[in-house]
Amino acid sequence: MKTLLIFRHAKSSWKAPNSTDHDRPLNKRGKHDAPRMGRLLREQNLVPDLIVSSTANRARTTAATVAENCGYERAVELNSDLYHADSQTCIQVLRELYSDVLCVMLVGHNPGLEELLEALTGVDEPLPTAALAQVTLPISSWSEIHIETEGTLANLWRPRELA
Repeated sequence: MKTLLIFRHAKSSWKAPNSTDHDRPLNKRGKHDAPRMGRLLREQNLVPDLIVSSTANRARTTAATVAENCGYERAVELNSDLYHADSQTCIQVLRELYSDVLCVMLVGHNPGLEELLEALTGVDEPLPTAALAQVTLPISSWSEIHIETEGTLANLWRPRELA
């Protein structure tokens, strides 16, 4: 059994006039929500074995902030394939992980992450910024995952719904 944490990056800013989409920073709300979701992971005993993030600034910053606040002690792995990846690309990134990783967190973008959640669980749920979905997967190795793997949505947290 493996656990996949699907994490959409925190809210980003559109105010930097010369900034490309890839380089957009987090805005005030994003800087508030990312550490909060990291603390939630720690409280839920869901500190991942591995965090893999899109290379976009907003995703990298989210991943680093979540890592710091949940107690994750490894380096965050950056993967350029996750920048605006579709669900199939996310699956391919997961297939390349080592088998000893029990719980991985992917930090990326919509619509790919919502598509991934629906493909793996059959559940169509919106993932607003800084949303976190916990999916359990009936696989023993990441190389076994495919788009038709029937996982279970164990939890879904959205920052605006937290107390």
